[in-house]
Amino acid sequence: MIRPDPQTPPYALTIASSDSGGGAGIQADLKTMTRLGVYGGSVIVGVTSQNTRGVRSTHVLPSEEIRAQFDAIHDDFDIGAVKLGMLATADAVRTVDDCLDDYDGAVVIDPVMVAASGDRLLELDAIDAYTDLFAQATLVTPNADETEELTGEWPDSDDARDAAASQFFEWGADAVLFKGGHVAENGDEIRDILVTQDGSQTFASPRIDTETTHGSGCTLSSAIAARLARGDDLSTAVERGISFVRAAIERPAAVGENGSVNHLVDGELTIEEFDN
Repeated sequence: MIRPDPQTPPYALTIASSDSGGGAGIQADLKTMTRLGVYGGSVIVGVTSQNTRGVRSTHVLPSEEIRAQFDAIHDDFDIGAVKLGMLATADAVRTVDDCLDDYDGAVVIDPVMVAASGDRLLELDAIDAYTDLFAQATLVTPNADETEELTGEWPDSDDARDAAASQFFEWGADAVLFKGGHVAENGDEIRDILVTQDGSQTFASPRIDTETTHGSGCTLSSAIAARLARGDDLSTAVERGISFVRAAIERPAAVGENGSVNHLVDGELTIEEFDN
C-alpha cells in the first residue's frame, strides 16, 4: 500500500474575472501561480466572452456571490497573497474592498481598465471606488494609460511618476510599479520602475519586438503575488515577476489569431530559477 505524502505549497488568491480564451484574467493568474509553485484559488468577479481578437461581452456576478466565494476561501485556507484584476463595476470594487478588511496579508492590485484590444473593462463610475481600494494595496501595478486615467499623470518622466506615486500613496498604497511597456521615452529599452515611500528602483530590459502581449499585465501581477506568497520581499518579487513575464513574451503561445503570452514558458527562465 502506498501512503500519500501531503505537500504544503504556498497559497495565493486571485480576485478577478475570467478570460474564456485563457490568455488573461483568472486563467492567466492560475496558470502563472501554478508555474511558479504556488497553489492558486480564485474569486470570480465576472466572466468575459473573449479571444485573442477582443472582448465580445461581459457579465458580472452579484455582490453576494463574490462575497460568498471570498468567505469560503478565507475560512479554510492560509492565504499568502492576494492579486486583484478586472473588477468591472463600482459595486464589485466596493465588495472586494469590504472583503479585504478581513485580510491582513499582501495585496497586489492590477487596476484593469481597458483590454489590449481597446475594449473597456471598467465602468467609468468605478474609478472613484478604486481610490478607496488602494488603501489595501501592498503594490499597485498600473500601465501608463491606467496611471493617467487615475492620477492625470502620463508617467514618462521622474516628475510625472513622483506626482502619480504621491497620489497613490495619498490613497493609501504602500508601493507602485510603473510599467514601462506603453512608454516610448526610452526607445528600445523598457523601464519598469518600483516606487515606495523610501525611494525607487528601476528594472531595465531590452524592448521585445512583438505585439503578442495579451495577458502580460495579469501575468505580471499574479507572478508578483505568487512570489510574495513564497516569501520574497517586494523588490525580489517584482524582479522575478518581470523576468517571468519577459520569458513568457519572448516565447509566446501561438494560439488563436493574435497569440498570447506563454504561461508554460521554458528555456533559460524556467521554474527552477524561480524556486531559488
